[in-house]
Amino acid sequence: MDPVIGAIAAGNVVVLKPSEVAPATSSLLARLIPQYLDNSAIRVVEGSVAETTSLLEQKWDKIFYTGSGKIGRIVMAAAAKHLTPVTLELGGKCPVIVDPTVDLEVTARRIIAGKWGCNNGQACISPDYIITLESFAPKLIDALKVTLEKFFGKDPFQSADLSRIVNFSHFARLTRLLDDPKVSDKVIYGGQRDEKRLIIAPTLLLDAPMDSLIMTEEIFGPLLPIITVQKMEEALEVVSSLPKPLAAYLFTKDKKFERQVVASISAGGMVVNDTAIHLANHHLPFGGVGESGMGAYHGKFSFETFSHKKAVLYRGFMGDLMVRYPPYTTRKQKIVRCLLTGDFLGLVYALIGWNS
Repeated sequence: MDPVIGAIAAGNVVVLKPSEVAPATSSLLARLIPQYLDNSAIRVVEGSVAETTSLLEQKWDKIFYTGSGKIGRIVMAAAAKHLTPVTLELGGKCPVIVDPTVDLEVTARRIIAGKWGCNNGQACISPDYIITLESFAPKLIDALKVTLEKFFGKDPFQSADLSRIVNFSHFARLTRLLDDPKVSDKVIYGGQRDEKRLIIAPTLLLDAPMDSLIMTEEIFGPLLPIITVQKMEEALEVVSSLPKPLAAYLFTKDKKFERQVVASISAGGMVVNDTAIHLANHHLPFGGVGESGMGAYHGKFSFETFSHKKAVLYRGFMGDLMVRYPPYTTRKQKIVRCLLTGDFLGLVYALIGWNS
């Protein structure tokens, strides 16, 4: 509802199209919004592809879309027919870079909170993969395993704190990532699945090939590959080899490395020594870059996203300089030349008709 608040605050009316992937939420919004909000200012349209296609055929002043890059391209193409401006909040593979200087226990907790505590990885800003030193990986993996068991128990299927996969389609998609022959021997923790209950246990994979499905597609689920490198500087090369992410995370106590990472990585947003919390800070713009989206919102940035900065200049009728009007005599040209170059003495001479 954050974009809706920004749009209404900026003086717009809104047509809200909730995702059909979450039908219960869509139905709830369709029921509650007319009940509690001004129906002449906010309308909810439910439906799937046909309804969305029909909406995109209309001429809008602004389109705001949250979702996948695939659908984002369709939205942008439809908007281009009417030259409608768009804000796209997409996603991508959000990296987590972890160097050996970190507080291991805190790092593990915060990665898990941003991944599995954030709707079981089904969030656009959830950590998508970890990069760390090969020599440090065993310590990090052990810390993640211990903390995962502490948070969700020995049998995560019995945990009341682990979200289910949103639907069968996404369950099948995640299963396909796990069943890729290139990663079948890379699972080092978890991997259990219950299709009837739509649950996949928190899963760690070690050194999945960069050309595997899990490393070429956005995961958007409870699977977390860990990529190892020989030097931390190689982590920057890994991130740069993939499309620009919506968020990037760094865990380090090394200020020099911190500055290097922040300066080198192009991402929609960055968090140092935590994950996902920038989403809750209304003083920060939230949005993507490149394939992770365009435009930003949250706080005042939502208001600005749904506003047009119209320039208005007011003048009276005094001080009308004749040099701006034809005929453009030599004297007028001298005056303009002196104004442009800051030659104030020459300007005085030109005004009184003297040659400098």
